[in-house]
Amino acid sequence: MRCFPAPQNPCKADDDVTEQHQYDESKIKTLSSLEHIRKRPGMYIGRLGSGSDPDDGIYILLKEVIDNAVDEYIMGCGKQIEIAVDAEGHCRVRDYGRGIPLGKVVDCVSMINTGAKYNTEVFQFSVGLNGVGTKAVNALSEQFMVCSHREGRFKKAFFAYGVLAQEEEGATAEPDGTLVEFLPDRKLFADFTFDLAYVEQRLWRYAYLNAGLRLRLSWADAAEREYLSRRGLPDLLAKELDGGGIYPAIERKEQALEFAFTHTEDYSETYYSFVNGTYTSEGGTHLSAFREGILKGVNEFAGKKYTGEDVRDGLVGILAIKVQEPVFESQTKNKLGNTDIRAWIVNAVREAVADHLYKNPETAEIFLAKVQRNERMRKELQSVRKEAKAQAKKVAFKIPQLKDCKHHPQPGKPSRPGEENMIFITEGQSAAGSIVSSRDPLTQAVFSLKGKPLNVHGQKLDILYKNEEMYALMQSLNVEDSVTGLRFDRIILATDADVDGLHIRNLLLTFFLHYFDALVRQGHVYILETPIFRARNKKQTVYCYSEREKDEAVRGLKAQAAGGNVEVTRFKGLGEISPPEFKQFIGPAMRLQPVRIDSLSDVRPVLEFYMGKNTPGRRQYIMEHLVVQPEQGA
Repeated sequence: MRCFPAPQNPCKADDDVTEQHQYDESKIKTLSSLEHIRKRPGMYIGRLGSGSDPDDGIYILLKEVIDNAVDEYIMGCGKQIEIAVDAEGHCRVRDYGRGIPLGKVVDCVSMINTGAKYNTEVFQFSVGLNGVGTKAVNALSEQFMVCSHREGRFKKAFFAYGVLAQEEEGATAEPDGTLVEFLPDRKLFADFTFDLAYVEQRLWRYAYLNAGLRLRLSWADAAEREYLSRRGLPDLLAKELDGGGIYPAIERKEQALEFAFTHTEDYSETYYSFVNGTYTSEGGTHLSAFREGILKGVNEFAGKKYTGEDVRDGLVGILAIKVQEPVFESQTKNKLGNTDIRAWIVNAVREAVADHLYKNPETAEIFLAKVQRNERMRKELQSVRKEAKAQAKKVAFKIPQLKDCKHHPQPGKPSRPGEENMIFITEGQSAAGSIVSSRDPLTQAVFSLKGKPLNVHGQKLDILYKNEEMYALMQSLNVEDSVTGLRFDRIILATDADVDGLHIRNLLLTFFLHYFDALVRQGHVYILETPIFRARNKKQTVYCYSEREKDEAVRGLKAQAAGGNVEVTRFKGLGEISPPEFKQFIGPAMRLQPVRIDSLSDVRPVLEFYMGKNTPGRRQYIMEHLVVQPEQGA
């Protein structure tokens, strides 16, 4: 029998430490529902932010209240929603639905897992969070008020930071419905400001997804705005394409399924998918079923066996479904996981597509001509692709411009929180050297351009295989076959702040918007903001991102040193920033500007103007907008 020495307790600590950190019953805490939301707001609304990003928390708060109003419309109660946002950030949402039952008004906005969303007789297809939405709004607001009007009576409750302050009830002449007013907590949402463009984008989405619903917005001191769509998704598709479709949209609307799609002359597939009004940016089982249904419908009509790539390349589609028990693969609801819905969606779409093509021979002719063009292009690309891959193998087994990182997301296995990886696309070896020396090799990769990339606007797909730099970048990202294979959570354009750097940035944006616009739409592409100036004295160094910041820093440093000398350095390129300095600019405090597309219809004219062959038009634009700053001391 072997005897082992008694293991030492790795948790054993000094007596002093034990006394300071005693763990007993007194250390166990039980938080109320709303206290937990205030303690861990990210679990309920994602990021906090200040309103500069459309996913910031203040927009989620407004969304949750409007969602409840939209649920009433979906159930056939109330055709109008009134929204008001004032200059101070106070929000007001009034619907004309059934109103919260008066005896449960306080519970419905203060007790988690309390609500009628669990009852399918009352809400068949709920948009809002089940039993959480308005509670989160209440908990994260300085002031919160809810008032329910129901059958000539009203019940009103006032809260402060989630704590009930006052209740009122009595008779009313107001029509039935619910009124919610709130002011986000400035301790949580520091210096927040609502952006009208982001709010309008959300309201238009509600209008398109709920044809006939009228939304009215009062914004600060501006005139009232109205959002109304008579046709729903076809209106949204028309707005996105702005006449870019090559045939009239194929559309279908049923109780639980609605879709509209057409083809353009662009590359790749573009989809906007929704589940119970929630935008699923990563798709899911409903989107894969929709894509399969289109393919089967076309092949059934044509009597052929076209591939999915040939049928769907250039397609722009919008899909909205309603599910009683949606199962999302993440808390952010970006991807649907229900498997039981697949069969009926495939069959419904297949029948609708085949039926439409039979009844509309002109549309069918244009559709099949597009499919056949896609087929020819794919076969032409096969030889070019084979040649490019053979050439790449001769050069090196690895991509020479890429300094890769260790961690990568995998299909079906995204990066864990805090381990999201990124790739910096830089110009030249100098800038790449600074980033490579200061990066985190576990999560940060670097791709170094050899020079200015090719302007791919108007180019065919084969240029991706004929141009060595474009091919290497595509391979580094792993998006040749599909953007779902992307190896990085963030693609960051890290170019110099001078004219050449901005030109290279525009060329890269053209590359992504022309061939891989889905990467931009899904929020993967960013621009790295780095300091233009460094101002310092003997005691302090300040990095400045604009002329205004530089002037403020110089004044502050001079005041600090009682008029002493302040050294100001202008960084002409990223390579001039030393690695020890650069490390802070790509660390946790890194400044990133997301690249966003408001509408697909905006992309083509912008690229055509700035990257097309209209040199005289661009020259005239520059002359009309040129600003000449006088030199200091002149």
